[in-house]
Amino acid sequence: MGSMTVTQVARQANVSPHTVRYYTRIGLLRPARRRDNGYKEFTTSELDRLKFIRRAQRLGFTLAEIEEILRRAARHESPCPMVRQIVAKRIEENRAVLDAVSALVSRMERAMAVWATMKDGVPDGHAVCALIESLNEV
Repeated sequence: MGSMTVTQVARQANVSPHTVRYYTRIGLLRPARRRDNGYKEFTTSELDRLKFIRRAQRLGFTLAEIEEILRRAARHESPCPMVRQIVAKRIEENRAVLDAVSALVSRMERAMAVWATMKDGVPDGHAVCALIESLNEV
């Protein structure tokens, strides 16, 4: 395949043309410009780069991190140590988030068990919601 338009490269990468334009605007993609009409032309190399960007995003990398990975690769420096470090950090962060969500689900389940035997209350000026106020843990 020769050169591609924004729409064609977007379709090939399964992204929106808006995404391709945005990545171009921030410098992650660098298409050539056609001399006759000034339109951007994307090569298979740019398509591969776009697919790399999307793959990295699915692993949780930010666009700034992806830009640094691409920059290091362009300087013939291995980005792999940085990639490993970022992923290891994200694993820790995500485990902490999962632990917090798991603890929240446990609190909610305990609350539901207590509330199953309680009647609905009507606010009386001293209480807002008897269900929530019945819980001792914060």
